[in-house]
Amino acid sequence: MLYTVPACADGEAIKRLTAQGAAFTEKNVRGDPDALAEMQRRSDVRIAPVTVIGDEIFYGPFDGQRPRILAALATRQPS
Repeated sequence: MLYTVPACADGEAIKRLTAQGAAFTEKNVRGDPDALAEMQRRSDVRIAPVTVIGDEIFYGPFDGQRPRILAALATRQPS
């Protein structure tokens, strides 16, 4: 799951990265108040992008999320 906003460079980078390793659902928290409330409830974070992989939640700029996303995706890959 990726919670994002339109024209967010970090969100776009995360989409490109996650598209390589797993299918994901994107929710626009700017245009969908329910998605914003869901993101805040799940992550206790008030600003996108927020990435959810399994039970793991990542937030902040792409450079900070990237290594954690890659590690989470690696553990989900079939052996």
